[in-house]
Amino acid sequence: MLASFRTAGSLARQAASAGQRRFLSIHEYQSVNMLNSYGIPTPKSIVAKSPEEAYNIAQNFGADKLVIKAQVLAGGRGKGKFDNGFQGGVHTVDNPQQARDYAGKMIGSKLITKQTGAGGRICNAVMLAERRDPSHEYYVAVLNDRVTQGVVLVASNQGGMNIEEVAATNPGAIITTPVDFEKGLSKSTALELAKTLGIKEGAQEEAANIFVNLCKIFKDKDATQIEINPMSETVDGRVLCMDAKFGFDDYAEFRHKDVFALRDTTQEEPSEVEAQKAGLNFIKLDGSVGCLVNGAGLAMATMDVLSLHGGNPANFLDCGGGATPEMVKKAFEILLSDPKVKSIFINIFGGIMRCDYIAEGVIRATKELSVTLPIVVRLKGTMEAEAKAMIKESGLKIVALDSLDEAAQAAVELAV
Repeated sequence: MLASFRTAGSLARQAASAGQRRFLSIHEYQSVNMLNSYGIPTPKSIVAKSPEEAYNIAQNFGADKLVIKAQVLAGGRGKGKFDNGFQGGVHTVDNPQQARDYAGKMIGSKLITKQTGAGGRICNAVMLAERRDPSHEYYVAVLNDRVTQGVVLVASNQGGMNIEEVAATNPGAIITTPVDFEKGLSKSTALELAKTLGIKEGAQEEAANIFVNLCKIFKDKDATQIEINPMSETVDGRVLCMDAKFGFDDYAEFRHKDVFALRDTTQEEPSEVEAQKAGLNFIKLDGSVGCLVNGAGLAMATMDVLSLHGGNPANFLDCGGGATPEMVKKAFEILLSDPKVKSIFINIFGGIMRCDYIAEGVIRATKELSVTLPIVVRLKGTMEAEAKAMIKESGLKIVALDSLDEAAQAAVELAV
C-alpha cells in the first residue's frame, strides 16, 4: 500500500509540474537573434533548414572553423543520439561538405536526449556558428525568485556545466543578485558582479553591459527565464554569450505577438497542442486509463485513486468549469487518439460545471465517434440527477457509479 501511495504521489507531482509549465520556449537561433537585437554579443551564427543550405552557408561564412548545432528544444543535445543512429547534436565543422553531411543526418530525424524521452524531438533546422576559443566560461541567468518574490540575476564562474551540480557541490560559487524590477540592474552593480566573478579588467565593461541588457530583455518581453550557459571570456578579450535558453510567460502573449509567433509546435506533444486549441488543460502520460475531470485538484486526486487501485492514468485532462458538450467531444477525440487507452474514466464535480452538459457531451461523443472502449462516469453536483437520467435513457453501455473508489476500481479493471 505504501508503494501505491508513493506511485500515486509521483504521478500527481508529474502532472502538476507539467501543468505549471506556463512558458513559451524558443530555439537557440531565435534566442541569439533576440540577444543581438539588444546589443548583446554572440558568436556569428546562421540557421539552415536543409543540407544544401548548410553547405552554402558554410561556404560563404567567412570563417573555416564552425560549429553545427541541431535546433531542438531540449537540453543535452551534444550527448544525444538521433533515431537514425547518428551520435550527437553538436559537432565541429571544418569544411562545407562536412556541414552538408552533418545537416543531412540531423534534419528530418529525431534527437533523443535525457530531456526528450524515448520518442525524441524532430530536428527541422541546424545552426552554424563560428568557433570562438574561450579562456574561461561563466553561467548567467535571470529568473523569478520565490524567496525574494522578485527578479534575480544568478551568476557563477563555473559555467559550461550543469549548474545544479555546481549548486550541490560548491554552492558558494553561485552569486545571486536581486534586481529592481522597475529600475533594472544598475551599471555599478553589474560592474561589481563582473569583478566578483573574476572577469579580466578589460572585459568587465562588456560583461556588465550583458548583465544589464539581459535584465532589460527579461522585463521587456515578460520572460520567465533567461539562461546563458556558457557566457565565455575569449582568448582575444571579448565576452560572448555562447548558448542561450529563453522562456516567456504564456499569459503575456497578447503583449508579445512577435515573440509567440516564434513558437514551434513540432517540438510539442501533438495531443497537447490540440487540447490547448480547444481550451483543455491536457498532459499526456503513459498509462491505460484515459481521464476526463474538471478542476486540477480533482484531476490529481483522480490519478492518485487510479494508482491506488493498481491502474495508471493515460493523461491529466482538466476541462475546467466552463466546458461545453463540444469541448467534451474534443476531449474524447484526444483520448481516443492514444492507442494505449483501454478505458475512459470521467469524474466530474458539478459546482460551476453542469453535470448535464458533461452527460450530453459524453453521449454525443460516444455516438458520433463510435466509441467502443468501456466508459466509467462519476457525476456529482449541479444537475446531477438530470445527467444520470440522460445517461440511463441513452441506452449506451456507460457505467455510472457514485463512489470515487468504486468508479476508479471499475475503470482500472476494464482497462485490463
